[in-house]
This record gives sequence, C-alpha cells and structure tokens, in this order.
Amino acid sequence: MADAAPSFLDRQRAARPWLDHLVRAGGRYQQQKGDYYAAGITYFTILAIVPILMVAFAVAGFVLAGNADWLTEIQDQVSKSMPGGLGETINGLIDSAIESRASVGVLGLLGAAYAGLGWTANLRNALTAMWEHTHESTGFVTTKLRDFAALLGLGLAMLVTFGLSALSNGPIAKQVVDWLGLENVTGIGVVLRIASLVIGLLATWALLTWVIARMPREPVTVRSAARAGFFAAIVFEIFRQVGAIYLASVSQGPAGVAFGPILGLLVFSNLTARLILFATAWAATARENLENAFVPPPDPAVIRPRVQIRDGVSAKEAAALTGAGALAALGLAGLWRRRGE
Repeated sequence: MADAAPSFLDRQRAARPWLDHLVRAGGRYQQQKGDYYAAGITYFTILAIVPILMVAFAVAGFVLAGNADWLTEIQDQVSKSMPGGLGETINGLIDSAIESRASVGVLGLLGAAYAGLGWTANLRNALTAMWEHTHESTGFVTTKLRDFAALLGLGLAMLVTFGLSALSNGPIAKQVVDWLGLENVTGIGVVLRIASLVIGLLATWALLTWVIARMPREPVTVRSAARAGFFAAIVFEIFRQVGAIYLASVSQGPAGVAFGPILGLLVFSNLTARLILFATAWAATARENLENAFVPPPDPAVIRPRVQIRDGVSAKEAAALTGAGALAALGLAGLWRRRGE
C-alpha cells in the first residue's frame, strides 16, 4: 500500500522552518501540561498579593511613625479628599496600621515566604517540564532551600529590571536631559519615550532569558534561551501596554475601580505565565537543543522461557503413535518371514 500524501500542514511545515518550530513548541507545551502549570503559578501569584500588601503597610507604618510631619500631611489630604466620615475612617485605619506595624509585618513576611516558595516551586517544575529534563529529588529541606535561593535571585533580578525601567521612564531621565541642556530640543520627548521603551525591552529580555535558562531545576545555557527570551520580551511589552490601556478604561466607574484591577491582575498573571512557559518550550524545541536532548535508554529485555507440561497424550498424538507402532510391527513381521525362508 502506497504511503498517503502529506497533508497541507505537513507541506507548510516543510516549506517554512519557523512554522515547524512553532508547531513543535505548541506540541511540547500541550504535552507537558503548560496550561495546568500556568494555573498553579497564577494561583500563588494572587495568593502572594495579600502578604505583600501587609509587608508594604508595615514598612509604610515604620516610615510614618518616624516622620510625624508626613503623617500629619497625609491625614490632612485624606480628610480633604474623602467626604463625610469616610476620611476619619481612613485615618483611623492608618493609625491602626502604624500601631500594629510589627505584627502585620511579621505575618506578612511569613505569608509572603509561604506563597513565594509555592510560586517558585511551581515555576521551576513547569520550566523543567518544558525542557523535558530528568531531575532526581534531593530531599524536602534541600529542595526548599534551593527554591528560596532561586526566589531571592529572581527578586534581585526583578528589582534591577524594574529599576532600569523606572530610571528610563521617570523624573531621573528628565533630570539628565536638563543637565545636558536638551530640554528645548525639538522632539526630545519622543526620543525619551523611545529610549525608555528600548531600555525597558532590553531589561525585560535579560530577565526572561535568565528565568528560562536559570530557573529550571536543571539549568541550561543562556545562549539557548536568549532568542526565546527576546521574542517573549516583545510580547510581554505588548501585554504591558494593553494592560495600561485596560486599567485606564476600567478605572472610570465604581465597579471598575473595585473589580477591574483584580481581574486585570488575574488575566495578566495567567497570560504572563503561559508566555514564559511557551517561550521555554520554544527554546527547548530548537533544532540544536533537540539534537542534544537526553534520550532515555530502552527498557531491558526480559527473556522468559515457556515450558508446557501436559498430563496426558492428545487424541491426535495417540493416533499417530498407534499408526507408527503398527507400521513398525508390520516391518518386523516381514523381516522375520524373510529370515525364515
């Protein structure tokens, strides 16, 4: 039977290597349950918001407790901005936060550590699955310590990334322009915007490349993750711009103010997790990485001899033996007759 003709998709994949790579990456993502891992990462991301806010309130409480002028100014602004007794309620909450800043900070740190370790474990397991690496368990305590070290490293990398983005898009960039005497140059605002976009893109590229290459439990080379990290950084910047437009649109109504940021954060977290995992699958399914991929040895062959034991003789075997005995008897009788003659 002749082989079936290749399908339309097979012909397109053979003619376009980028499409073939995209299909391979999508197959790896689905095979390794990328959506399942992305849901776990999203869950721990949302879970970490409350303890992080608690830590932020505790830090703000310590700062305001040591600066009475700032506290008075903030409470005056709250009283002017909030109508009726709402301003007094908010100011009472501020005073309560300052008084309980130590306990809130400790509880927030404990909650953030729990959520952060769960988030890191899910992310590392997901990235390792996208690479299809084998990893032997090193024990619960050792695994958690390594996850904590990876979380600290990722936090430092994120601080550097966000710091570069803030410097290129904030008052510091404008201050540098003022120092250089370029504030009156035509188009300097456009140049600053382009420069901030490029710097933010490069910083995001470096961060995503580090995540794809160093966060899996079995690290890979940075070169293998650089291309995937670059494409992921471009898509992430698009997500970020769309998210800013979304927040600006939903903050105009009371329902949007209440639920819009939470829903936006939920969707943004899930899309970001899927993006990182798909980019990792893209890097793992590159030709050079497929050629060097680990191929598990086949299972050992097991030889099992089959020995059949029968209690008696079947009817066919009995008939055959009877026939053979009869022929032998006739042969022996003929031989004796010849000797007697």
